[in-house]
Amino acid sequence: MHSLVLNPELLRRYDVAGPRYTSYPTADRFVEAFGEADYVQALAQRREGLTAKAYPLSLYVHIPFCESLCYYCACNKIITKHHERGAEYLRYLEREVDLNVAHLGQGQTVSQLHLGGGSPTFLNDAELAQLMTMLRRNFQFVQGGEYSVEIDPRTVTRDRLAALALQGFNRLSFGVQDFEPAVQKAVHRIQPAEQVFDLVAASRELGFESINVDLIYGLPMQTPETFERTLEQVVKLRPDRIALYAYAHLPERFKPQRRIHSHELPPAASKLVMLSSAMRVLMAAGYVYVGMDHFALPTDALAVAKRQGRLHRNFQGYSTQPDCDLVALGVSSIGRVGPTFSQNVKTLDEYYDLLNQGRLPVARGMALTRDDLVRRTVIMALMCQGSVLFESVELAHLIDFKQYFATELERLAAMQEQGLLTVDGSGIHVSELGWFFVRGVAMVFDKYLQADKNRARFSKII
Repeated sequence: MHSLVLNPELLRRYDVAGPRYTSYPTADRFVEAFGEADYVQALAQRREGLTAKAYPLSLYVHIPFCESLCYYCACNKIITKHHERGAEYLRYLEREVDLNVAHLGQGQTVSQLHLGGGSPTFLNDAELAQLMTMLRRNFQFVQGGEYSVEIDPRTVTRDRLAALALQGFNRLSFGVQDFEPAVQKAVHRIQPAEQVFDLVAASRELGFESINVDLIYGLPMQTPETFERTLEQVVKLRPDRIALYAYAHLPERFKPQRRIHSHELPPAASKLVMLSSAMRVLMAAGYVYVGMDHFALPTDALAVAKRQGRLHRNFQGYSTQPDCDLVALGVSSIGRVGPTFSQNVKTLDEYYDLLNQGRLPVARGMALTRDDLVRRTVIMALMCQGSVLFESVELAHLIDFKQYFATELERLAAMQEQGLLTVDGSGIHVSELGWFFVRGVAMVFDKYLQADKNRARFSKII
């Protein structure tokens, strides 16, 4: 794939906004009419059905606190230096776990855990140990599972990494974004490259199975030349996985981004050069393009899953774990149980108040319709395997694919002419070139997106 040439005209044509499809329907479609009672029903149905025995759970825990504000950030976070707030938050997390377990049943099997934020390492070692002890008391963690935590390099030392390993975490994700000092200053996130290199080296010595690095292109003060320098440093760092995100400047939605000066942002043409450079540099260095904005070394479990057709996708991105129910804990977190999605309230006051009342803090969600389930199958197959087999979808959902998706198949004709995919008697097959634009292919099957055309809330698809 590294020999492919990305046509600038094709890049410009698909330089549009669209969902990342960590779920379908996407979270912006959730409604407040779906509440606590609906979520409780979904938990009860899992407990009573065969799913609980056949498929393990995935857990997500949101830790919202950060000591310092990064101007590009669009996450739900609380900026504070008062670390005592972490202890209070843990007490309420335990209440939420207790309420979930009351409906799910004690000892449900878990094969995947992700701590996100904010910054999970805002919590001290004792608090993280307390959190893991509480989770293990309520859930059964399987051997060989994926247990990951997001790391702010400014908040950890080798000793802290050793404490995380002792708690059973086997995967780390370092927030790097860019190594260039001028860019770091512009986004208010100063972290010398040497600090990251030392921490990654320590992580390897401690035996972590996979190390991920997050990068962002399109940040203020970035140029194709400076970003190439960052890419060269990342190649020397050689993490197992790389997540490469395009910065979406939406100051009307995300208040911290108002501190970024628009005139300092690189133009669209420069962003496309950065993306092309990243593809060239990373694949020349031996990384596999997994899909969308993810790269992995050939030996990493993510690349292996891609080769074997076992790739899955959830709210944390690509995963090697089966497509299992996700119980999400903490303020603003999003979960999926059965054919339902749910999201917790977004403020600490609401979160604490509802838990004080003995209520699960669900703010909104949705129960998927039959059409949603069919389209989710198609979109996730495209995003993960790069192909949709008509017969598989027809047998699973009792439809005639070509009749059901006649309009969508017509829309794919132009993409086929551009070499992004082929449609034959067996199904839809995304080409190597088409992998770079797979979000655009998936968007064709998004009923909600096609209906309202309002894409301003999404990031660019490339």
